[in-house]
Amino acid sequence: MFEQLTAIIKKDPKNWEHFQNAFTEIEIPAREVVLNDGEIPSKIFFIKKGCLRQWFNKEGKDITFQFFFEGQGVASLDSFVNNTPSIFSIESIEASVLYTINKKDFDEILAILPELQDLFQKLIFRRFGNYTQLFLSRIKDSPQERYNDLLENYPEIITRVPQHYIASYLGITSVSLSRIRNRR
Repeated sequence: MFEQLTAIIKKDPKNWEHFQNAFTEIEIPAREVVLNDGEIPSKIFFIKKGCLRQWFNKEGKDITFQFFFEGQGVASLDSFVNNTPSIFSIESIEASVLYTINKKDFDEILAILPELQDLFQKLIFRRFGNYTQLFLSRIKDSPQERYNDLLENYPEIITRVPQHYIASYLGITSVSLSRIRNRR
C-alpha cells in the first residue's frame, strides 16, 4: 500500500516535494506497542518489514483479532478517522521497519488527491470485510475449520506468528491449538 500511496503522490512532482518529508521511517523491536487502547491515534503506519497485530484486553485476557505484514497499512481506522480513543492496541510481533505519517499530513494528502481517497476507502472496506469474516467464522465454524482456513488462506500467519497469538486469534486456547495441529 505504501508504494501505491507514494506512486500516486509522485505523479505530481510538486506534491511529492511537499509531502516526501511527511513520511518517517522507523525501526521498532518485537513486542513494541505503537498504539495503546484509549489513545487517540495521531499516525498511520505502513509496514516495510515485519509483522504487527491488533489486540484488546478483555478481563485480563489478550484477544488478537488481526495481523498485518509487509506492504499493509495499519491504524485504528475508526479512531484515526474520527479522532476518538482506540478500543484496541497495535503491537509489533517481529522487529519491524515502518513508515509513519501523521494525521494532519495524511488528511491533507487525501484532500488534494482523490485517487488516494479511493485507495483509503478500499482499505477501509477490505478491513471491514476481514472483521466480518472473522465474526462469522467464530459463529459458524469449528476451531478446526478456522485453523484450516488460516492454513489455506493466510499461511504467513502460521509461519511467522507465535502459537499463543494464533490461538487467541482463533478464539481457542494454546492447548486446543496444539491438539488441532497434532491431528494434521
